[in-house]
Amino acid sequence: MNLRICFICLCLLGSASCQLATEVPSAPQIQFFDAENYPQQLSSWGVLSTANGRVQIAQDSHVYDLNTALFTDYALKLRTLYIPPEGQANYHPQEAFDLPVGSVIAKTFFYATDEQSAVVLDAKWDGDPASLDPTRLRLIETRLLVKQADGWDALPYIWRGDDAYLAITGDLFTLPVADGSTLNYLIPSRNQCAGCHAENHTTGTLAPIGIKARHLHRGDPIGGINQLSAWEKRGQLTALPALHSIEANAPWGDPQVDLTHRARSYLDINCGHCHNAVGAADTSGLLLDYQPHTPPTLGVCKPPIAAGRGSGGHLYSIVPGQAEQSIMAFRLKSTNPATMMPELGRSLPHQEGIQLISQWINALPVEPCL
Repeated sequence: MNLRICFICLCLLGSASCQLATEVPSAPQIQFFDAENYPQQLSSWGVLSTANGRVQIAQDSHVYDLNTALFTDYALKLRTLYIPPEGQANYHPQEAFDLPVGSVIAKTFFYATDEQSAVVLDAKWDGDPASLDPTRLRLIETRLLVKQADGWDALPYIWRGDDAYLAITGDLFTLPVADGSTLNYLIPSRNQCAGCHAENHTTGTLAPIGIKARHLHRGDPIGGINQLSAWEKRGQLTALPALHSIEANAPWGDPQVDLTHRARSYLDINCGHCHNAVGAADTSGLLLDYQPHTPPTLGVCKPPIAAGRGSGGHLYSIVPGQAEQSIMAFRLKSTNPATMMPELGRSLPHQEGIQLISQWINALPVEPCL
């Protein structure tokens, strides 16, 4: 599907001047609001505009991408980061970077559409907003993380026409799909956003999930330069070490990359925000963030602690060499809210992700689980 926008330049014969057929509007500007004055319309923030048939991000915002991203029912995602003038992010080798007050992270979820306005689940995108045609998109939601003086706050906005509107309680859409099926797309409530972004279950403090070195250590989706280097050159990132010393997660779908590296990267972004040593799922004993965990901690021959129906009748999280007998594969395949993992953010199984994790489990050295 061609989502490229064409701009026609009209050059007058014998004239040295050339102008666009349609006046290109200037990019919007970020407006920051305190927690007592959050606007109902996303346009008030200035993070994104679809005026005059173009998708434009705010001035001084920058598009970024992740090596491996969270799966959300095959939705495409436009991620932008705004750091206020003179502000800087502080580098951390493992945790989310410390961003200054006034920073705005925006993630817009959307689908390409066919001629009947049905969503296309297998569409691709090059990551450049200028290549998007708003008339061939279904914008679904924009989630904001805004850095206030007392910490991060999460705000979900739902797109309706040319603007998006604050939806504290979330919503549920039934979308027609190009293959004739339908998709029940759940937009999380503000509290559900906090459920994932509070990676430390004890403090409950919200934090970005993707703004970490291992996720961002990759080429910029527009300029090609390494994203971390680009942030440093803009004066927006301090204490960046030599790039060769920074560990990077793998693109999960690249078959040229080591299978274990891809599987661990996939589990890290999809499960690690809860399944970490201080996360909401710490009592399970199953830790899936990309840290040097032992095989049992990763689930190898590990019996569930309190999975209940979530075990699917299986005995171990991972049975080496037998994905079909492993709880992990079962829960990734499930669409039952009582058993599926992750618990939020999807209604469809990620078939390619399931295939990756199953391939990894099947490649583990076979050993009996006693």
